[in-house]
Amino acid sequence: MKNSTKWILIAVVLLAVLPLLFVKGEFGGADDAAEDMIKTLQPSYEPWFSSLLEPPPETESMLFALQAALGAGFIGYTIGLFKGKSAKSKTQ
Repeated sequence: MKNSTKWILIAVVLLAVLPLLFVKGEFGGADDAAEDMIKTLQPSYEPWFSSLLEPPPETESMLFALQAALGAGFIGYTIGLFKGKSAKSKTQ
């Protein structure tokens, strides 16, 4: 492994791990932050409708991860498809 590759790999690992170790706080989503802000600015606000189904947090997290994985798979497949077509057209 090249020296520069090692440093890049170390930097990526540190960027992923250090915030988890040193940043104290709660990891929340944008929906929760928006709801808190609305309650602060307009305490009498009533939502127009409520959710039909409210899955448990574990299920919600799993569905979000599944959505991310499917999206990444689709993007990877598309990039591979175009790269393959490009390589095939160069050889002909």
